[in-house]
Amino acid sequence: MAMNGIANGIYHEKQVKELCALHALNNLFQSRDAFTKAELDEICQSLSPHVWINPHKSLLGLGNYDVNVIMAALQRKGCEAIWFDKRKSPDCLQLSHIRGFILNVPSDYRLGFVLLPLRKRHWIAIRKIAGVYYNLDSKLDTPNVIGQETELKSYLR
Repeated sequence: MAMNGIANGIYHEKQVKELCALHALNNLFQSRDAFTKAELDEICQSLSPHVWINPHKSLLGLGNYDVNVIMAALQRKGCEAIWFDKRKSPDCLQLSHIRGFILNVPSDYRLGFVLLPLRKRHWIAIRKIAGVYYNLDSKLDTPNVIGQETELKSYLR
């Protein structure tokens, strides 16, 4: 089991199974109690209550939640997800109105140490903490400093 914790006042949840959406949400809200796997599973059920195989998560129940689950989870906290078209310049973002970012990024698929020729997607969180933007990717050993607004906008390009 990966270790979660607070280093330098920053909560950073580490990757377990396919729960990157859960980790991204908890890292965004800086609390291990922001959401649980059970809550995200319940959101999946509420989004598609009458289906045998839920399209919003992994068939095996390991996570792999889709964007609909993340958006519903954010709504439960009184937050709103706003889509950003990556073809646009991040200079148009009004960062003072944004609590943080959840990005869906490409991720390598590994079986042990073997890199397979498959591509998966992975949810990560970016948040401003004490005036500095951090990449709170659950696959990182520790949060990575992105920097100030200029560096964030470069990172988002």
